Amino acid sequence: MFETALEILKEIENQGFKAYIVGGYPRDQYLNLETVDIDICTSAQPKDLKQIFKDITLPNEQYGSVMLTKNKIRFEITTFRKETKYKDNRHPGKVKYVNDLLDDLNRRDFTINTLCIDSNGKTIDLMHAKEDIDKRLIKTVGSPKLKIKEDSLRILRAIRFATTLNFKLDNELKRYIQKYGSSLKNLSYYRKKEELNKIFSSPNAMIGIKLISELKLDKNLELSNINNIKPTSSIIGFWSQLDVVDIYNFSNNEKQMIKAITELRTKDVLNNENLYHYGLYVSSIVGEINNIDRKQITAKYNQLYIKNRHEIAIKATDICKILNKKPGKFLKTIIDDLEHKLINKELKNNYQILKQYILTTYL
Repeated sequence: MFETALEILKEIENQGFKAYIVGGYPRDQYLNLETVDIDICTSAQPKDLKQIFKDITLPNEQYGSVMLTKNKIRFEITTFRKETKYKDNRHPGKVKYVNDLLDDLNRRDFTINTLCIDSNGKTIDLMHAKEDIDKRLIKTVGSPKLKIKEDSLRILRAIRFATTLNFKLDNELKRYIQKYGSSLKNLSYYRKKEELNKIFSSPNAMIGIKLISELKLDKNLELSNINNIKPTSSIIGFWSQLDVVDIYNFSNNEKQMIKAITELRTKDVLNNENLYHYGLYVSSIVGEINNIDRKQITAKYNQLYIKNRHEIAIKATDICKILNKKPGKFLKTIIDDLEHKLINKELKNNYQILKQYILTTYL
């Protein structure tokens, strides 16, 4: 991926433009972290990039961004620009293309995201990003007041980077996050959920949760139960504890999962019926929340005779032959009975044993 990115930089430079890898990749490379995403900035405008590359798409041309697929890898390429007159605390009202890298870096959110790499693989640090990375500090490019007033999403991005990188927030930044925290109400639930998902998916998720509480953002984010949350290995495990299923945008699958976790939290996780009906995934999440050892849950689950009714050793067609009956409503009654007895280990999952039970009970 990195070598392909350098090829792209050189192709752009060969046409007389400047180009650099910027943002997360240079930062993570400096931190010796793995990353799968490379962004490129350039003095070339979208129309120029269309002339240089065949496989260009223009999803955000109004903001100077294009997508390029090269060697089956997708790269976002953005033209150097200045952004002014932000509207709705989120989007720039005016974008002006520029020819200078420093002008482009000045529009960015945090100094740690301003490291660049040139086509020779050399790191360029015009904003003293390495100094802040070494201090493990999240600091805005320029005034934190201005940056947050421009785009309230930067509040959550700051907390996300502090969480995922285990960095601290600059004191001035913290002050203005608290001061302008109410601007989060203007953000779409989609954007808020997107950033919160990244926080919840981090091994350091509790750092972000504590910051949300400390900076008094929970009310603005409508996360009323944030102080009682228990860490889980699942994003949906965090959401299930926050009572926001009717506020944030969840898929039907997510809603069903949250409902199942909420239900099981009031039941005995180690009960065979519950393990069977809710499954190992939901049971494990509830175990994390309720402080029940995952190994104990897994061991008990693995000891179940069946994990679903398709594993029952006798089929509906077999039951019809045994009882010499045509298919009918009686099948559901018998299969439900077998399922119940297998779950509770009152019968073994063996064809002959189940056959004999059916003959004795239902003939």
